[in-house]
Amino acid sequence: MSAAPATAVLTDRPHAAPMCGARLQVRGIVQGVGFRPQVLHLARALGVVGSVHNEGTMAIVEAFGPGPALAEFEQRLRTLDHGGARIDALLAQPLAVPAALPSTFSIADSALAQPGLGVAPDWAICPACCAETLDPFARRYRYAFTACTACGPRLSVFERAPYDRARTTMAPFPLCAACAREYGDTDDRRFHAQAMACHACGPRATLRRIDGKPFSLEAMTALDDADGATSLLGRGELVLIKGLGGYQIACDATHADAVARLRALKRREGKPFALLVRDVEMARQWCLCDDVAEAALASPAAPIVLLPRRADAPLADGVAPGLPTLGVMLPSTALHLLLMRRRKAPIVLTSGNLSEEPQAIRLDEASARLGPSIAWVLDHDRAIQRRVDDSVGRVVGGAFRVMRRARGYAPAPLPLPEGFDHRTKVLALGGDLKNTFALVRDGQAVLSQHIGDLHDAACLADQRRALADYLAFYAFEPDLVACDLHPGYASTQLAHERWADRQVGVGHHHAHIAACLGEHGWPLHGGKVLGIALDGIGMGEDGSFWGGEFLLADYRQAQRVGTFKPVALPGGDLAAREPWRNTYAQLMAEMGWPRFTSNYDELELHRFLSAKPREMLDAMLAKPALAPRASSVGRLFDAVAAAIGICRDNVAYEGEAAMGLESLVTAQDLDESADLDYPFAIPRLDKGKGLPYVEPLGMWQALLGDLILATPAARIAARFHRGLAAVIVRMAQQEAERHELTTVALGGGVFQNKVLTELVLRGLEAAGLKALLPRQVPVNDGGLAWGQALIALARASQDEQRQEKIPCV
Repeated sequence: MSAAPATAVLTDRPHAAPMCGARLQVRGIVQGVGFRPQVLHLARALGVVGSVHNEGTMAIVEAFGPGPALAEFEQRLRTLDHGGARIDALLAQPLAVPAALPSTFSIADSALAQPGLGVAPDWAICPACCAETLDPFARRYRYAFTACTACGPRLSVFERAPYDRARTTMAPFPLCAACAREYGDTDDRRFHAQAMACHACGPRATLRRIDGKPFSLEAMTALDDADGATSLLGRGELVLIKGLGGYQIACDATHADAVARLRALKRREGKPFALLVRDVEMARQWCLCDDVAEAALASPAAPIVLLPRRADAPLADGVAPGLPTLGVMLPSTALHLLLMRRRKAPIVLTSGNLSEEPQAIRLDEASARLGPSIAWVLDHDRAIQRRVDDSVGRVVGGAFRVMRRARGYAPAPLPLPEGFDHRTKVLALGGDLKNTFALVRDGQAVLSQHIGDLHDAACLADQRRALADYLAFYAFEPDLVACDLHPGYASTQLAHERWADRQVGVGHHHAHIAACLGEHGWPLHGGKVLGIALDGIGMGEDGSFWGGEFLLADYRQAQRVGTFKPVALPGGDLAAREPWRNTYAQLMAEMGWPRFTSNYDELELHRFLSAKPREMLDAMLAKPALAPRASSVGRLFDAVAAAIGICRDNVAYEGEAAMGLESLVTAQDLDESADLDYPFAIPRLDKGKGLPYVEPLGMWQALLGDLILATPAARIAARFHRGLAAVIVRMAQQEAERHELTTVALGGGVFQNKVLTELVLRGLEAAGLKALLPRQVPVNDGGLAWGQALIALARASQDEQRQEKIPCV
């Protein structure tokens, strides 16, 4: 039985049932999701009178009714979830019952207040709106912007709080009489739907040539502008499309020449393109989909889902060169739905910008970047307030896990775990790759949409704009600013330049583990876990470069209890772009050139490395400034990939070599005897006196032996993955037993590797250890800001407790 709400009772009516009053302050995702109409329907069903209104980014309910009815109202209010509504906190306060009670329950005018962190993400078109858009007898037949309270744009059109049409980029489109009736009808699914419109009153899609030359839509035998774009795609044209959160470029995914022209236009050498399919049925025709993947595809977030491609899928080779997986998504808007209506095959749908640059949100910006190589644009006249990329994820370990958090997920607030201070305001700036930032206030955190890599000047400028937008929108002035320890990061430099008096440095790998714990709701005082953080490279607390760490960690501290062997990175950052450098450094660290030559000079790999400038490389290896050592698992993957001929000379994009290595692994090769797993040892650093570390000498000897035997590359890749997973589990089991731990938290970009991660998860489970792996927050650097914020907040709480214990004199 639920507790009675905080109420004030009217006692001066002897002949009437006592009436109670309550003011309910609701935080969470309660604006732009049809929450007020839900409250109204619930109140009227229970005989409760009063009102609900938006205030800041909260919802405020003033309710009056008999005590039992009011108690049930509050209890059921907590469970409302239509359209993505989510209640994270509900504060009930007594409210005096007026002498003249309202006659009914109504939606009142919004009130200005400091915005909370509850802003809803953009959601894909819902099934009801899909059906309406495709129904020839419906008023919105083939309307490209059909939406209701359960779907449509939110973050991308939201200008300022509270969320009302007048404060969105829909403001220039006054509702026609028919839409106004729906908006005011309490029984209509568009009751108070702020982004709704129709052909008569809303935004319009327009197909035109970017160079302004005239053309005839009728000559395309097209139903409308969206259908005209479909015809152009069928002819092999590239078409620029104004999507929900930015401009996109589309082409026929089966047209090899169109895909090649798109690659040349974007200057995108090898990174795979994402595909748009009409529906789940079309996705099944081109990919292998399980129930979890299909649920993710059809979810309101509608992310890009990485799926195994069917061997007979007749796609152009340039869509995903050399990879057995495809990134696939369903239409996120009615415009995309109409674009795919007549299509029998997928289209490539990629951001309308040059490779690695931020997505353009204005046509002049997009056309200036892309030049004259693209002639057509399917445009519309609704402004995009914020750039929002497509989200990306894949099924790992039986669950869908977000790898890039953007449309459909950001900026939905993340609740702070139990025990955290709700008063301190924290800004966390993340890292330099896959940058996001986070704001924490009032027991919630907002993780921004994906920004990108700050090494690119355009992305860095976009990050500054997005950060200024968030700080202004939320009226946010931080008490603490968390950043990475790496002094060369642009995000770290910003913290030092602007908030030096409030800056808190956080270890890169500690942040990975804290992000995982935070998503799983691990309490502040939940005790320590064993953290396993595997990635490319990050600054460790000791000032060296880490990338393969076993940490005894909670939110406040992380002690390194195990690591991977530190190996030099010849040329520093060059090692991440030229994988062969890592192969050479690994072999020199394990056996040296004379031994390598003595035992393996017959190998093609030996001939390849012999042709490299070895004298220069050896000189670099002797100087830490030119070849810093790092315990990087990411670079180990690169070294193994290059050894067997994958991306040997250079990579076209981050992670290409590791992805190529993973893509070779087949289920059949994974079923080999464990006796054939490549062996790794676990000795100790500093001649047995230091940390236990993963030693790869045995692995290299076995791999080079397999190369001599001409073992297939797929089998080598599988043996490497299995051996690596086995030693990770062995180290985890060893350190968990030593420190009496039962929970393991996983973090870092290496855990995007499905093969390795699932082997590790199974191994940890078999060892009796509980493994935590993020789902909604990226396991890669896109989740760093969330972890940084939690660590800064936990340390501030600890410092405050210490100050309270100091006696006054």
